[in-house]
Amino acid sequence: MRGFLAAVSVAALLVGTTAKAADGFSVADALAYSFTLGLVSAEHADAIAWVRVVKGVRNVWAASGPDFTPRQVTGFTADDGQELTQLTFSPDGKTLIFVRGGDHDGNWPAIGNLSPDPALSADEPKVTLWLADPTGAKPAAKIVEGDAPAVSSKGELAYLKEGVVWTAKLDGTGAKKLFFDRGKDSELSWSPDGTKLAFSSMRDGDHAFVGVFGGGDQPIDWLAPSTGVDREPVWSPDGKQVAFTRQPGRGGAPLSLLERQPRPWSIWTADIASGAGKRVWKSGEDLHGSYPDVAGQANLAWAETGKLVFLSEADNWPHLYSIPAGGGEAKLLTPGAFMVEHVAMGRDGKSVIYSANTGAAGDDNQRRHLYRVGIDGGAPVALSSGMTLEWSPAALSNGVAFIKADAKNPPVVDVMAANGSGPRQLAGQAPPPEFAGAQFVVPKKVSWKAPDGLTIEGQLFQAPGSKTQPAVIFVHGGSFRQMMLGWSYMDYYSNAYAMNQYMAAHGFTVLSVNYRLGIGYGWDFQHWPKGGALGSSEYQDVAAAGRFLQQTAGVDPNRIGIWGGSYGGLLTALALARNSDIFKAGVDFHGVHDWSRTVARQAGARTDRYEKGDLDKALETAFKASPDADIATWTSPVLLIQGDDDRNVHFAEMIDLASRLEKKGVDFEQMVIPDEIHGFLRYGSWLKADTATAEYLTRKLGATPGK
Repeated sequence: MRGFLAAVSVAALLVGTTAKAADGFSVADALAYSFTLGLVSAEHADAIAWVRVVKGVRNVWAASGPDFTPRQVTGFTADDGQELTQLTFSPDGKTLIFVRGGDHDGNWPAIGNLSPDPALSADEPKVTLWLADPTGAKPAAKIVEGDAPAVSSKGELAYLKEGVVWTAKLDGTGAKKLFFDRGKDSELSWSPDGTKLAFSSMRDGDHAFVGVFGGGDQPIDWLAPSTGVDREPVWSPDGKQVAFTRQPGRGGAPLSLLERQPRPWSIWTADIASGAGKRVWKSGEDLHGSYPDVAGQANLAWAETGKLVFLSEADNWPHLYSIPAGGGEAKLLTPGAFMVEHVAMGRDGKSVIYSANTGAAGDDNQRRHLYRVGIDGGAPVALSSGMTLEWSPAALSNGVAFIKADAKNPPVVDVMAANGSGPRQLAGQAPPPEFAGAQFVVPKKVSWKAPDGLTIEGQLFQAPGSKTQPAVIFVHGGSFRQMMLGWSYMDYYSNAYAMNQYMAAHGFTVLSVNYRLGIGYGWDFQHWPKGGALGSSEYQDVAAAGRFLQQTAGVDPNRIGIWGGSYGGLLTALALARNSDIFKAGVDFHGVHDWSRTVARQAGARTDRYEKGDLDKALETAFKASPDADIATWTSPVLLIQGDDDRNVHFAEMIDLASRLEKKGVDFEQMVIPDEIHGFLRYGSWLKADTATAEYLTRKLGATPGK
């Protein structure tokens, strides 16, 4: 090991954090954007709420029709790394509950189920429910420890605590377990009249039931229990039935780990009075018939028209379908070569509003726009278009609220009429004055061919008039993500977008790669053969991107670097291990470095039974697909960055790689952030890591700002 990053001079880091760069803005200025997420609306009122984050300070905002004047309804002031999530209105819009704390994107909890504490506070943080006044007249208040709130039409609060359903009054008093269930409960859903609670109960990790609790000392009604995994309960408008999804139980002889396996599923309805169930739709048994693994998954909803709406990838694209609740033929509502992503039922009960990566412009497959389609069919109607991006629709009585951004302006909340007319940005959402967005470049869509002939797309960031300069590739995580021609709807990738803009303004050409296994290009692209642990077929897209950059005007072909996080960290490490001839330096944020660890965890049940299937061969294949397998050819320097409370990629992955690099004699530096998680919760953590990234790549590749 050549040394910790701490050995880098403090003065060098300060160039990116506080001191202005030669051309006028610092890393801190690039990261000074405001970010908007979590937009929701009340079920029966024109009330909306969202979370706004500025330099790590999170607050809840709300607005009500008809004027929709925004108001901040919480008063948090610290960059303390405590998430604000799961905003939940009462149906009448008069009460707002939200969750503070936790890591809701983690793959597993910390030891002892501890909540993240990236601010290193003396007191252990807890996941708590808070009550907010949507009018802002009363200060928000913590009411009880818990998660996943659901508020009934009668004003009863149900929530989860350690996988058990609890209830309390809206002020937090009278908290108690609602009922006993030996399973791990989730997906709470009140009946329309507020008298019954539906939920899913995972049992022993291999099957799950949907249950309904009617209050008092009544026993739980289990709806058509089976060996399957039943989830996503939704009520019929009259409260007499529940629809849910069913997948096969997790059993049987071991299937091959070396080939993708279909994950068929079905939709069931059950009568509350009798508990009897009926299958009303069944997917195909092929790979396209697999349970959706995109935003909202099945997106199951029960419309006022008596039809069920759901999402399926049967035709290779994530699309919406409707089917009579009694069964029948499913009708495709959104045909075309594009993906449906964020979905909301229209308030009229007859339509669906959704975001999709399609539109009139030739590069709209790298944007999101809003559409409305009738549940009975008909041509979808575009509600937005152009160079902007729109997502997260929230239905109103005569319109929709949504989040909007473009290449320079970060996400804000807008509202528009039901037909798409009169869109207007709500006031009070401007980023801090030091934010450097006005100096950002507008990225352009580019494409190139991978060695196997597949067309790969990305975004090129290059300052006007740039002379020959180094270049850097950015690879996103996921892998089921897509980088776009503007701000992302995910906070992690908005940070990456701002950093790519900073790099482009400070002596680099930047290429962001939408490699295979990402979303936005269909099921086949997202699940390409021999991808990931099956052979890393996606890496060829990254290597091809490096060769594309070598031929790009204004780029020095001998000074190309790479950076990325999570899956992007994995691909960064693969690039440096396999092609140090192309990639001369890299920054690896919390990457996976040995796929065989992941495969072993996923196949855990096989380790305690006689039948192992092809586990041994799968472990061998996974290791050969990993950066660790190619350490012998790794010569380029790298900066490793990770928080040691990472709940998505074990910190052991960084320790393991550092040990191998040290033994090999590779020049590497490291930054460890104590108690930080995978997607850093604190602005201070991002600023520190991003500043180090810019400094490292500038130092190793010889970039000169403004050149």
